Amino acid sequence: MNFHGWLRLLARNRFAVHWRCWPAVFFITLFSLFHSVWRRWQWLLVGWRVGRTRIEHEPVFIIGHWRAGTTLLHELLVQDERHTYPTTFECLAPNHFLISEDFATRWLWFLLPSRRPMDNMPAGWQRPQEDEFALANLGVPSPYLTIAFPNHPPMDQEYLTLEGIRPQALERWKRVFRRFLQEITYRRPGRIVLKSPPHTCRIQVLVEMFPGARFVHIVRDPFVVFPSTVNLWTTLYRKHALEQPDFAGLEERVLETFERMYEVFERDRSLVAADRLCEVTYEELVRDPIGQMRRVYNELALGDFDNVLPRLEAYVAATQGYETNRYDLAPELRAEIARRWQPFIRRYGYSDHEDGGRPRTDATDDDSRKGAKAQR
Repeated sequence: MNFHGWLRLLARNRFAVHWRCWPAVFFITLFSLFHSVWRRWQWLLVGWRVGRTRIEHEPVFIIGHWRAGTTLLHELLVQDERHTYPTTFECLAPNHFLISEDFATRWLWFLLPSRRPMDNMPAGWQRPQEDEFALANLGVPSPYLTIAFPNHPPMDQEYLTLEGIRPQALERWKRVFRRFLQEITYRRPGRIVLKSPPHTCRIQVLVEMFPGARFVHIVRDPFVVFPSTVNLWTTLYRKHALEQPDFAGLEERVLETFERMYEVFERDRSLVAADRLCEVTYEELVRDPIGQMRRVYNELALGDFDNVLPRLEAYVAATQGYETNRYDLAPELRAEIARRWQPFIRRYGYSDHEDGGRPRTDATDDDSRKGAKAQR
């Protein structure tokens, strides 16, 4: 984060930092000053060039709930060399990556774990990443800031849908978002492929900003999505919170967020032209990744699929054999999910009955790429 965003985060939570996290806060403060200074250097060196950069191709937005397979789609789509995307480094250091990325990714490899904590999947500076992290680190309000202080009321929930915020604040969000995309384009021209679950319920704003944008919506068995999402936030809170998380109300928060996300998405999906919205299921994508990607390319007119086919086949072949996580749901919790998420279950054809009593398989979002076997 930059310095001002960091201080604002601390102040909003009344500096309620656990004493074990004081060393982390000290170093974060030092680095936030570094990020702010280097942001100014980047602005002086290349800011005017970035400002003149045109986003020639309107973005492709990958949307869907957390743990629904959005990262799998992201990694498949960025195999196309005609596409560009924000990397992990660019999202974690968005204030100055244009002047620091080459050096930092070469020499600071040890700062990033080799595996993601929530699912033990490979991590790396150059892998595609969620742009929501970039917005938060640029000082824009984001629901992701809750990760720092999870025992406090959830932060910036209005920014999940971008509804109910002041016009000036919304314009600032748009301005910062567009500037970040200009920086990505300046770094690597091409059609930008973005993945961020909150974008699922921001359709109205995104279509206003990018009338020609394409959307790929992925859905997954909700009885897998729920425990996997709870596991995601539990892991992130344990690893990154500045207080000792108590996880109070986490399951209810996941239930409510899902309901709100799909209430807004179903309301606004008609704003997207039929030939610019493609829907896939996680299960079909895992079963037949090549066939499903061919369908995405055809429905959204993304260009010649044969150009990217060899890279997709190589990626699928290299990521086979992943052992998936498994979750058991208590009968009463399963019944609650079935009751509250019934519109989603019914619309997308999922069953609300037990699958033979067996635990559902969680191939961990992007991760099931490692269990995917192409059927050609």
